[in-house]
Amino acid sequence: MPVAPVNGIRLHYEDVGSGEPVVMIMGTAGTGRIWHTHQVPALKAAGYRVITFDNRGIPPTDECPEGFTVGDMVADTAGLIEHLGLGPVRLVGTSLGSYVAQELALARPELVRGAVFMAGRGRGDALRAALARAEAELHDSGAELPPGYRAVVQAMQSLSPHTLGDDQAATDWLDLFALSGRHRAPGVRAQTALEPMPDRMAAYAAIRVPCHVLSFADDLLTPPQHGRELADAIPGATFEVIERAGHYGYLESPEMVNESILNFFAGPRQGVA
Repeated sequence: MPVAPVNGIRLHYEDVGSGEPVVMIMGTAGTGRIWHTHQVPALKAAGYRVITFDNRGIPPTDECPEGFTVGDMVADTAGLIEHLGLGPVRLVGTSLGSYVAQELALARPELVRGAVFMAGRGRGDALRAALARAEAELHDSGAELPPGYRAVVQAMQSLSPHTLGDDQAATDWLDLFALSGRHRAPGVRAQTALEPMPDRMAAYAAIRVPCHVLSFADDLLTPPQHGRELADAIPGATFEVIERAGHYGYLESPEMVNESILNFFAGPRQGVA
């Protein structure tokens, strides 16, 4: 995996395919490799060059355990785009990655041709802020929850009841979550500290690049009404809800997610060079 020295850190990235560039930004605690399960193959097959990376806080990119801001993550993404001599690019971000993409579209529109904000929102609320504080308190306490318990909580938070209603699918997801210990990493703790999200609704009215907000019907962490509100704040933004999918909808319903992304990229405003 190549390394880009950007914004004072070492950022690890992958660059596959050829054609118009798409930069993908993962959410809290996720690695860039997650995109390679479903989205990267579909985008590559459609003729796009796809760049994924591990956000600040996620090894082998520098963890920066002392803490950082969303502004730092925006500068990291902009720095990678410039390091590769790209721009304007198409962006796809999910959850925290959507927040970064939203801020990049606002601050550096010359680098962005169009953006998909997946599981995105434009402001925080009491429940999500409380969840982030609780996760931070748990980390700082040094307590170690049994892997099986944390796996169940993560599954119920992140997946659709339709997925969890399938015993084989639920078992597979629980096994996967139980094997992951990334929640204990100091970089993940630093990412968690980025909550609560300030109210950016008024600011996003100044975004002028084409945007598509993609929400998941069963998302408990970022419900569709948050996405609808975000789309309404951005001039000309389109909005779509993927049914039978939770916060990890890009893994639960990848065909529908990929179709939504590709249709947006092929649209009238996106298709003009």
